[in-house]
Amino acid sequence: MDMSDAVIVKSTRLKSVVWNDFDRIKKGDKCIAVCRHCKKKLSGSSTSGTSHLRNHLIRCQRRSNLGIPQLFAAREKKKEGTYLNLDQEQKKDEAFNLVNIRFEQEQTKDDIINYGSGNFDQRRSRFDLARMIILHGYPLDMVEHVGFRVFVKNLQPLFELVTSERVEADCMEIYGKEKQKVKDMLGKLPGKISLTVDMWASLDGTEYLCLTAHYIDESWQLNKKILNFIVVDSSHTEDKHSEIIMESLMDWDIDRNLFSMTFDSYSTNDNVVFRIRDRLSQNKLLSCDGQLFDVRCAANVINMMSQDALEALCEMTDKIRGSIRYVKSSQVIQEKFNSIVHQVGGESRRCLCLDNPLQWNSTYVMVEIALEYRDAFALLQENDPVYAMCLSDVEWDRVNIITSYLKLFVGVTNVFTRFKSPTANLYFPELCEVYSQLNEWCKNADDYISSLALKMRSKFEEYWMRCSLSLAVAVMLDPRFKMKPVDYYYAQFFGSGAPGRISDVFDCVKTLYNEHSTCLAYVDQGLAWQVGGSSRLPGSGRDLRDRLTGFDKFLHETTEIDGTKSDLDKYLEEPLFPRNAEFDILNWWKVHAPRYPILSMMARNVLGIPVSKVSIDSTFNTGGRVLDRDWSSMNPATIQALMSAQDWIRSELES
Repeated sequence: MDMSDAVIVKSTRLKSVVWNDFDRIKKGDKCIAVCRHCKKKLSGSSTSGTSHLRNHLIRCQRRSNLGIPQLFAAREKKKEGTYLNLDQEQKKDEAFNLVNIRFEQEQTKDDIINYGSGNFDQRRSRFDLARMIILHGYPLDMVEHVGFRVFVKNLQPLFELVTSERVEADCMEIYGKEKQKVKDMLGKLPGKISLTVDMWASLDGTEYLCLTAHYIDESWQLNKKILNFIVVDSSHTEDKHSEIIMESLMDWDIDRNLFSMTFDSYSTNDNVVFRIRDRLSQNKLLSCDGQLFDVRCAANVINMMSQDALEALCEMTDKIRGSIRYVKSSQVIQEKFNSIVHQVGGESRRCLCLDNPLQWNSTYVMVEIALEYRDAFALLQENDPVYAMCLSDVEWDRVNIITSYLKLFVGVTNVFTRFKSPTANLYFPELCEVYSQLNEWCKNADDYISSLALKMRSKFEEYWMRCSLSLAVAVMLDPRFKMKPVDYYYAQFFGSGAPGRISDVFDCVKTLYNEHSTCLAYVDQGLAWQVGGSSRLPGSGRDLRDRLTGFDKFLHETTEIDGTKSDLDKYLEEPLFPRNAEFDILNWWKVHAPRYPILSMMARNVLGIPVSKVSIDSTFNTGGRVLDRDWSSMNPATIQALMSAQDWIRSELES
C-alpha cells in the first residue's frame, strides 16, 4: 500500500493503552493501525475496536519491554487482559499436560479478566506458579529474582508479580486442600495402611522425621504418600518420638487402621516401636497380636553389613586408591602400566577408576576392577622403585573374598530397587540366600574372614528374628511359591528344628486368615466395618470381635467338619503358578479376588508392607537423606507443607 500521502492521526479520543504501541494513520477515507515494533498494518477504523490490536501485541516478537509498565497501568484502570490462545495441535501436545493439573479454586470477577476471545485468570496463574515451585523444589524467593520477573512480564504482562511471602501463603493453601483430599482417600481405602519412618537432616544439622503411608488401593495398585515431615530435637527421648508419631496417626485418623511400621535396623528404634505397639495393642487394633507390626528395613541391614565389609577392607582399599592414583598420575606411568598389563596377559576391558566414598557400591566396583589388574600391580612394584603400595598376596586374597560378599549385597539391593513399588513377597528368597551365604562364610579358615562373617551374621540374625515371620507370610501369598520356600530354606537353616518353625509360620497365617474372615463376616452382616479397614464397630465399647471369639472358633471347626474348604485350603492345594519375568502379583490377586475373597483381603494388607524403605536415588548412600538448602531455611510448618505437597503432586502426575 502506498503510504506517501498518509498522515498520523493524534486524537484525544484514542484512550486505549494499545495506542502506546500503534500509530493511527489516515490515508484518504481509511484509518490504519501500524505497529511501532514490527510495522505490521492492521485496521485502525473506530468500528473495528482494539481487540485485534491487543492480540497482536501479545504475539509481536519485536515488541519492546518499554510497553510493559503501561500495560500494567491499564490493567489497574480497566481490568483488561488477555489469554494466550494455543492452537488445537498445541493443546493436544503432551508438553502441556501440566496445565491440565490445576489447583481447584473458586474464581471471582476480579480474578478473571475478559480479553478479546479469551480470558486471563490471575488467581489460577498464581496457584500454578506455587504448584510449580512445590513440584520442582524451587526456592520460594525465585519470584523476586530479576531474571524471573522479566521473563514473566514478557510472557504475560497482565500477571501481577507476587512476593515470596505471597507464594508461601499460596503453597500453604495448596497443602491444606491437598491434605484434606489425601485424608478423605485414606478413610475410604479397602485395606489397611503400613507406615515407614525415615530420618532426614538439613545442612545445619536439624533433624526431621518423615512419616509415609503405604497401601494397596481399590485398583490393586501399591501407593505411598508422605503424611508428616516434622522437626525433631536430637535431645528427644524415645518417649517423645513415639508421642510425635502417635499424634500424627491420630491427626490423620489412621491409628485404628494400621497394619505395620517399618524403621531402620538400629537398636535406638526398639523402644519407640515398643511404645507404639503397646499403645495400639491395648485397644486390640493390631493383627496377630502385633506379631507383624515391627518391620525393619531390609536394605538398611544389607547396608550395615556392607559397611562392616568395607571397614574390614579399609587399609587395603586405601592401597588400591593410592595405586590407581599413581598409575594415573602421568602419561608415562600410565603407558608403562599398560605395557605391563599386556605383558602379563591380564588385559581387562574395564579401566581402573576411583570410587565415590559416599556411594559404597562404587567402592565395590573400584576394588572389583582392581582385582583384574592384580598381577600387573605386582609386576609394576618390581619394576618401579617409586611405587611401593602394592597389596600382598594375603591381602589380595582377602580382597577377593570380601569383594564376593559385596557383590552379593549389591545384587540383592538391586533386586530390592528393581521395581518402583516392590511388594513384600519379593524379599524372602533373596534374604534367605544372604542368610545361607553368611553361614558358609563363617566357616572360612582365615580368622580375619570368619570373624567378619560372624559380625555380619549377628546383625542379620537380629533382623531375621524381628522380620522373618512377615517375610514368610508374604511369600506364602505369592502363588508361584506358597509355603515351598519356607519348607526349603527352614530345613537348611534349622535342621531338626525346622518343623516347629514352619508350624509357627502356618499358625500365624491361619490366625491372620481367621481375623480377615471375621471382618468379611461383618461386612456380609451389614455392620459398620469397611473391608480390611478400621475396627470401629457399634456397641457398648467392648470390641464385638472379642464377644464373638468363641463363635468364630465354633464356626471354623464346624466348617472343617462339614468338609467345606476355606480359601486358604483351596489356595494351598492348587498347583503353583508358573514363574515368569512378567508376573504381576497384584494383578493376579485382583483377578482371583472373587475366588479367594478372604485371602485376597489378607493379601492386600500383607503385600503392602514396605519391607524396604530406601528410595532408588539413595540406595547405596553411606549417609542419610539431606534436605534441600533453600527449603531447610524456612519455618517447620512451611517445610512440612512443601515436602508433603510435593510428594502428593508428583504422585498425581505419575498416576
